Amino acid sequence: MPQQQRTESRTVYAITERGEKSYWTKVGVAFENRDHSITVQLDALPVSGRLQVRDDEPRNGDRR
Repeated sequence: MPQQQRTESRTVYAITERGEKSYWTKVGVAFENRDHSITVQLDALPVSGRLQVRDDEPRNGDRR
């Protein structure tokens, strides 16, 4: 069985503007494929249509 290469994932957020504030809601993940294309998997669809894809942040002081 070929060994799978792990790729760095990114978090996908929907951004909602209310007045002067912006609210970010996690709605999915994105990752790069072997052919350098990008797959985005959404668990929800933003009403605003505005998405932001960000590198994952290390949790609890973990380093990558």
